[in-house]
Amino acid sequence: MLYDVVGAVATITINRPDAANALNLATKETLLDAVRTASADRSVRCVVLTGAGDKAFCAGQDLREHATSLVERPLEEIWETVPAHYIPLAAGLATMPKPVVAAVNGVAAGAGAALAFACDFRMVAETAGFNLAFTGIGLSCDTGTSWTLPRLVGHAKAVDLLMRPRTIPAPEALAIGLATAVVPARSLRAEADALARELAAGPTIAYAAVREALAYAATHTLEESLTLEGELMARTGMTEDHRNAVAAFVAKQRPTFQGR
Repeated sequence: MLYDVVGAVATITINRPDAANALNLATKETLLDAVRTASADRSVRCVVLTGAGDKAFCAGQDLREHATSLVERPLEEIWETVPAHYIPLAAGLATMPKPVVAAVNGVAAGAGAALAFACDFRMVAETAGFNLAFTGIGLSCDTGTSWTLPRLVGHAKAVDLLMRPRTIPAPEALAIGLATAVVPARSLRAEADALARELAAGPTIAYAAVREALAYAATHTLEESLTLEGELMARTGMTEDHRNAVAAFVAKQRPTFQGR
């Protein structure tokens, strides 16, 4: 795993290009550490998640390691990785108190696709694609896919993609809502970094509140959601960012946000 901070942007790179950036035990643990570090660092105001190389964003669980485990370890132990790694990874990305951009540089399969879906934005190389590969190896879905995927593409399409897994090329991913934007592979990192810098210069607390409101509204009534909206407006209305932005508006100036 590579972890790099430039300005207010933290970039997390899954660094196993020779293994399609698949998630073995060590990679899962270091990725989870990186996500938690970025979340807790108040100087970081946007996070970019990507994969090393130009072939894969993340191929999901390392099936070579998994095949060995199926032979050598009790089955109960093998599946402890879901609550120990995949659940906190999905939750950590989806509830990060700052925006998260997935720079999808190559194929994103299984849990790798799910990691991208847990991010706010998916900048996708035109040569990349997604594959919900879980049922292809006789498994259900994890890493938050059951929650994120229907919200991106709708229930019926989610059922189709999960029960009949195939590689969804970048143009189709854009058309059905999996991708925020599709860009030439050679300019992916530049485009993702530009978006991250834009978000890092924005009202971080307001972004976190928008994330919270959308997640809450997905499982609560209109009345409950309206109540939370009121609470979040009060919270963001007490920030320096809000007061300074209003003052800038009155002065006909461009606001500068500090994330506080």
